[in-house]
Amino acid sequence: MEAKAIVKYVRLSPRKVRQVVDLIRGKKVNEALAILRYVPKRASEVVTKAVKSAAANAENNMQMERDELFVTSCFVDQGPTLKRFQPRAMGRADVIRKRTSHITVMVGDKKEG
Repeated sequence: MEAKAIVKYVRLSPRKVRQVVDLIRGKKVNEALAILRYVPKRASEVVTKAVKSAAANAENNMQMERDELFVTSCFVDQGPTLKRFQPRAMGRADVIRKRTSHITVMVGDKKEG
């Protein structure tokens, strides 16, 4: 049985969030939260919230024991990109892409893989 939490439209690049998500895949929920507490990346705050939310969903909606939960899968998809421009010399403009992410965390009571 698995419970999941999805965080959408996070104003962080998917490439940078994936670095953080890769650290917790397959770990116990308590261990994953301990790892995220000391990761010096901005994405760790958002991923921490997603893991806590998924654990709460498992505990409250599916009556699972929090101490036995594992992060069974977690992945990051690219959301819509906000396009802005930066004025340059001689009337030109450069495009600045402000990327967004959709983060999905799934927790379950047995380790898969």
